[in-house]
Amino acid sequence: MSETTLTVVLPARNEAAAIGKVVRRVRETLGDGAEILVVDDGSTDGTAAVAEAAGARVIRHPYGMGNGAAIKTGARAARGEVLVFMDADGQHDPADIPRLLTKLDEGYAMAVGARSARSQASLGRWAANGFYNRLASYMVGHRVADLTSGFRAVRAERFREFLHLLPNGFSYPTTITMAFFRAGYPVAYVPIEAAARVGRSHIRPLRDGARFLLIIFRVGTLYAPLKLFAPLAALLYVLGLGYYAYTFAAMGRFTNMSALLLTTATVIFLIGLVSEQITQLMYTARGTEAGHDNHPIPQEWRGREPAGERHDHPSGSDHEAV
Repeated sequence: MSETTLTVVLPARNEAAAIGKVVRRVRETLGDGAEILVVDDGSTDGTAAVAEAAGARVIRHPYGMGNGAAIKTGARAARGEVLVFMDADGQHDPADIPRLLTKLDEGYAMAVGARSARSQASLGRWAANGFYNRLASYMVGHRVADLTSGFRAVRAERFREFLHLLPNGFSYPTTITMAFFRAGYPVAYVPIEAAARVGRSHIRPLRDGARFLLIIFRVGTLYAPLKLFAPLAALLYVLGLGYYAYTFAAMGRFTNMSALLLTTATVIFLIGLVSEQITQLMYTARGTEAGHDNHPIPQEWRGREPAGERHDHPSGSDHEAV
C-alpha cells in the first residue's frame, strides 16, 4: 500500500506578523515532502507575500469570506490525502503534528488537538468551551474533549464529505466534529498546550459564542434529532400529566390545556422520530458507497512517540483517546 501525501492548511487573515515563522516551523517539522497551503482570507497587511516568501503555496480570497470559507477553500485545493488544519497565529505547535498523524495510522479518521485549561485565552472562554463540550458530548453520545479546537489531522476524502455542511465563520470545528461522530467515524483527542496568539484575536466571544451554540443545535437537529426533540416532548408530557392531575383533583375534570400539552408532546416526539429515521436512511445510503483507502503515514512525519504515551485503538464505542 503506497504512502500517503500530506497538506497542512493554514487559514490566515492579517497574520503577517506570525505566518512566516509558522510556515518555517511546519517545514522544519515535516520536511520538504509535505505541502504547506496558506489561504489568505482577504488580508490587508501583506500576509500572502510573507507566506510565499517563507515557502508556502498561497491561495487568496478577494475579500474576507470567513475562517470556515478559508478552510473549505484549502480542503478543495489541497493535494494531500491527509489534511492538517492549524491556526496561522502561532498558537499551535507544529511539533504536535506527528502525534496527530500517529492517531490516523492507528485507525482514527480524525485526530484533534485538545487544549488544556492552561491554554484557554480567559476564564470565560474556558467556561464557555466546557459548556459546549458537554452539550456536544450529549448530542453525539461520545466524550468531546475540545469541540472548538482548530488543530486537527484528518483523512481528506472523509473531510470533504461534509464540506457542504461547514459554515463560513469560525464554527467549522463544531460542525465537522459532530458530523464525524454521527457518521460513525472514529475521532481521537490528543492533549496539547496552545501558546498565546501573535496579534489580536478575530473571534468576538458574544457574537461567535452565540453562533457556536446555534451551530450545535443546527447540526444536532441534522444528525441526532431525537436528542433534541425527545427531552422537549418528555417535558411537555410531564407538564400535561401534572396539570391534568391538578385540575382533576381540584375541579374533577380534564382541561383543554392538558389536552393541548399532551397533543403537542406527541407531535414533537413524532417529528423527532421521523427526522431520526430520515437521518438514518441518509447514512445507510452513504454507507453503501465506495470504501476509503487509508494509506499509512510516512515515518518521518509521525516522528517518535514519547516514552510512556498510551496507545488507544478504536474499538466499539470508545472513539476518543484523551
